[in-house]
Amino acid sequence: MNDAVRSEIEALRKLTLSGLRAKYLELFGEASRSANRGYLFRRLAWRLQARVAGDLSQCARERARQLALDADLRLGARRSFWNEVNAGNASNPNSQRDPRLPLPGAELTRKHQGHTIRVKVLEHGFEYQGKRFASLSAIAYRATGTRWNGFSFFSLKHEAANG
Repeated sequence: MNDAVRSEIEALRKLTLSGLRAKYLELFGEASRSANRGYLFRRLAWRLQARVAGDLSQCARERARQLALDADLRLGARRSFWNEVNAGNASNPNSQRDPRLPLPGAELTRKHQGHTIRVKVLEHGFEYQGKRFASLSAIAYRATGTRWNGFSFFSLKHEAANG
């Protein structure tokens, strides 16, 4: 980065929010909808550098446009997914138990820092200290205060455990 660009960027640091918005209008040719000072500063600094070093290629701009217009982008899980999770996938007859899990009624135990953690395997979920949990990971977190992969925590192997 050359000294002229560096000094322009330093000058941006001294501008007020309205000054940054005016500079944005000057450099981008449109008013900014943002009132976030940090965001405006970063966008303006990028634009100043891009003027000297070169902007994105047309190919990169087109790819970015395609990604932005991707209609299949899902930002959250569909409601039916959460209903299935809460119901233990009872509504989905094709769902199969994870082959690493023992049969319902089995008890998993693990010693951790002098305590024995006992978990009962249910048809849909697990029971630990009288409470129902959807995953072994949630139980491992509850018991230790640390995020764990539940299958690793309880030493369940990748091959089928029921038979």
